[in-house]
Amino acid sequence: MARTTPPRPVAVEALFPQVAAYRRDAVRLHPRHGVPGPRDSSLGGPVLWPSSEPWPHCDDDHPRTAFAPPQNGAIPMVPVLQLFAADVPELPFPPGTDVLHVLWCPFDHEPGYVPRPVLYWRDSFECDSADGSMYDSMYGSGYDFVCEDSTAAPPRPDGAADDYLPNPCVLHPERVTDYPNWDLPDEIADALEERFDRLEEETGWSYWSHLSVSEGIKVGGYPTWTQEPVWPNCPDCGRRMDHLLTINSREFNGESWRTWLPLEDTPATGTIWDLPYEERKRIQCPPGLTLGDMGGIYLFDCRRCPDRPNAYRSDCS
Repeated sequence: MARTTPPRPVAVEALFPQVAAYRRDAVRLHPRHGVPGPRDSSLGGPVLWPSSEPWPHCDDDHPRTAFAPPQNGAIPMVPVLQLFAADVPELPFPPGTDVLHVLWCPFDHEPGYVPRPVLYWRDSFECDSADGSMYDSMYGSGYDFVCEDSTAAPPRPDGAADDYLPNPCVLHPERVTDYPNWDLPDEIADALEERFDRLEEETGWSYWSHLSVSEGIKVGGYPTWTQEPVWPNCPDCGRRMDHLLTINSREFNGESWRTWLPLEDTPATGTIWDLPYEERKRIQCPPGLTLGDMGGIYLFDCRRCPDRPNAYRSDCS
């Protein structure tokens, strides 16, 4: 089933024309519980992987936290996102590639004490001439994972917190428009402050919570910062990186649900908060992720440099 974000309840650019120059396109991915296959765009599902390439492991030192590995040694990375160009053409795929893999180590890393993500841009045809793709098992022995029809589960390292192991979800990409929240320039935010306040007093709609940055796991647009923005600079050219995608802990929060809860998930009576907890959780947090309480991980890359350096930032609510 498609997921549809409600139209904004007011004409944002007509009321606040100063923000029009900062609009950006975003793709809300709307993950929902499902059984994705290895050739599906998915979150937490099986991924295509070249049979000739070992499954990646993390051998970093991990800080001593509640989400530290129980023992030393290489830890298998966990699939988080697989995105195909056919489903999300808005992703800036490098030439010759049509699938993005985002994996992470499901234990705390510094900085931020969150999982450490790694990006792989690939040509999906890498698997077509092979007998299959392979996950190294979490114990190093390896097991076959056939591209076309395998249902092998992704690695789930011993001791990893459920908060860092995404539930398998199918995706429902939807194009929306973002306006900056934390990233709105200070001079514009100051100039519009009284008008923002007046709109909220008269209508109950908050620019910051309801009208600006789209919530949830998404491609493009603006990061859904919960604290002051910390944009990374490219280590090669020194310029600010571009926001690639956001992995959030929730689809919406207690303030933003009125504009970011999809129409298809809206209860027939009452509000989302009137639903039983488990039913609401399946809508608000289908992947089951908790990153810095209810924060997020934001991935960035530099599209000006040929090797596409990337970086990530995180915050908490």
